Amino acid sequence: MTNAVNLTVTTNKTSFPVLNTPQLLYVLMDVIPTEMLAQVRMPLNFALVLDRSGSMSGDKIKCVREAVKKAIDRLDDEDTIAIVTFESTTTVDVSSRPARDKGALKSQVDHISAGGGTTMAPAMKAGLQEIQKQPLAGRVNRLILLTDGQTVGEEDCRDQADEAGALGIPITALGVGDDWNDKLLEDIAEKSGGQSDQIKQASDIEPFFATAVQQMQAVAAQNAVLTLRLSQGVRPRAAYRVLPLLANLADERPLSDREALIELGELGKDQGQTLLVELLVDPRPAGSYRLAQAEVSYDIPALGLTGEKAKVDVVVPFGYDSPLNPRVMNIVEKATAFKLQTRALRDVEEGNIAGATQKLRAAATRLLEMGELELAQAAQQEAANLEAQGQMSAAGTKKLRYETRKLTQKLE
Repeated sequence: MTNAVNLTVTTNKTSFPVLNTPQLLYVLMDVIPTEMLAQVRMPLNFALVLDRSGSMSGDKIKCVREAVKKAIDRLDDEDTIAIVTFESTTTVDVSSRPARDKGALKSQVDHISAGGGTTMAPAMKAGLQEIQKQPLAGRVNRLILLTDGQTVGEEDCRDQADEAGALGIPITALGVGDDWNDKLLEDIAEKSGGQSDQIKQASDIEPFFATAVQQMQAVAAQNAVLTLRLSQGVRPRAAYRVLPLLANLADERPLSDREALIELGELGKDQGQTLLVELLVDPRPAGSYRLAQAEVSYDIPALGLTGEKAKVDVVVPFGYDSPLNPRVMNIVEKATAFKLQTRALRDVEEGNIAGATQKLRAAATRLLEMGELELAQAAQQEAANLEAQGQMSAAGTKKLRYETRKLTQKLE
């Protein structure tokens, strides 16, 4: 084993009381890259799929052009890039090629102009085809999708996201403004193993593209999977990815009572991943017990390494009640607020307005207690909107969906 990744566990208490009833334990697992990964550089292979419909005219398309050109400047000669734009029709502006002649690439970008309707699925298909013109193995493969509006053929878009997921090509789905379909972009991201986000205004497109390139350049390990093997009398209740972004992992794959598999995907050289697992532990007498074993496996293609592993036992003493761990409980609070708003949005989709309203008010209370005043106000306002109109505002929905998942980036 190369020890390129360290795995550590922290429980919400260092010792737990002996009880006659089951009790909840929180286990925080940090997957941490070591100096060995810091030396790894994998070539990029990605496609930009960009909305150039009529609603993108003016400042938006100008900001897109500038953002793409600055992203090109960040690439190395061995990186490959393709650029696909769409309105009612799809255009491959730059077929997949190495980023050696940056001047020629940027010249092609200058010709992108806006006009027409919005049909996204064929452009996604074209982007995937361009990415596949290069070998996928040993590269950081990605499709970066940007749109500012609604599209026809939503199910076709989801089908393309399924195809991307099967190929191992995550999609970074970015929506500009408030008028795009956040549920669709969220589905596209989840189905492909990527992520979605909101760009509030056109001037923010450039930093978002810069961050996307930096994140790709930081990838050092791939195909990472965490396996949590549970002892008898220990059951998983919930699992969250905490960093880099909050996500409910139980929504992606149901948790087994004996062995939970959590797909981590890519690991960065600068930042790993942090997971929070909630366990329900049956009563047991005083003593020290191994409740679980956590194991992370991963590949480092740049070094020709596959199936590397790091593991650690979750050993907990029972006998007295120790103080709560502040870091773990801070994360638990943020995960709870995130869970409440995600369930509220799901209730709205299912027509359960009363349930959604109740959860939003509960989320607002938790956010207020955490000092997240702006988000708390947004949750309160959307609860009021539901009571008065039976629906949430587009802006408020996106604010809650995308900003609550970033709560753990501001850990105390």
